[in-house]
Amino acid sequence: MANLKDKRIFITGGSRGIGLAIALKAAADGAKIAIAAKTIDPHPKLPGTIFSAATEIEAVGGQALPIQCDLRDEDQIASSVAQAAAEFGGLDILINNASAINLTNTESTPAKRFDLMFDVNVRGTFLTSQAAIPHLRESAKQGRNPHILTLSPPLSMKAHWFKNHVAYTMAKYGMSMCVLGMSSEFKKDGIAVNALWPRTAIDTAALQMIPGVDITLCRKPEILADAAYVILNRPSGECTGNFFVDDEVLASEGITDLDKYAVVPGTKDFLLDFFLD
Repeated sequence: MANLKDKRIFITGGSRGIGLAIALKAAADGAKIAIAAKTIDPHPKLPGTIFSAATEIEAVGGQALPIQCDLRDEDQIASSVAQAAAEFGGLDILINNASAINLTNTESTPAKRFDLMFDVNVRGTFLTSQAAIPHLRESAKQGRNPHILTLSPPLSMKAHWFKNHVAYTMAKYGMSMCVLGMSSEFKKDGIAVNALWPRTAIDTAALQMIPGVDITLCRKPEILADAAYVILNRPSGECTGNFFVDDEVLASEGITDLDKYAVVPGTKDFLLDFFLD
């Protein structure tokens, strides 16, 4: 059975939440994981640092490399990817997980929040992918099944998804447009480029900071980790250009009982996530 043992993985924003859940799933197979995120000191409101994430990764059997990296800085992105590749002897998987969120309407979105979302979500995804491509191309030549997986939604030009938070939607769709373009651009190199998005809201520390969100109607990050695991084990030459949804990925593997992922077991009516009809 395919697994991620000895896979060399670079994850952005993996010190907590969905990124950390994906890292821990891979680490249980014995993967080598670089956690590239800003947080080196505990945040007053958000749990986790790159060092606490590394400790958790190593505790379940993985090899961890914590790297402080601000995705708004192209030099830090380039040096972080180079550092991970040097430490692990290359890279096989890139997880574009880091993302900034600000659910405000047009008149209530300050320029600095607009810039943050575009710098982290769009520019960060583009430049991290750009830096990783030479290493992933080499991985393909070695038959190591290279993947880029980006946490972003299916693209839709329906005004419904834009009208309440134009800037955030554009920033998330920018990540998805990287997937759309790069999947075709690098198919000839044998590099898979896919997106993954949740059906329901996911219980993360960032979500808990949004007023009015009922966490009891959410699922746990582990559903995305398990879906990502399935995708990353698929042949890169055959699985690219997809906008996957977590429950559909699991269903394709015969996993339809998702109750274990519910924050409150037995929940039937979940809070649906953005961007899915």
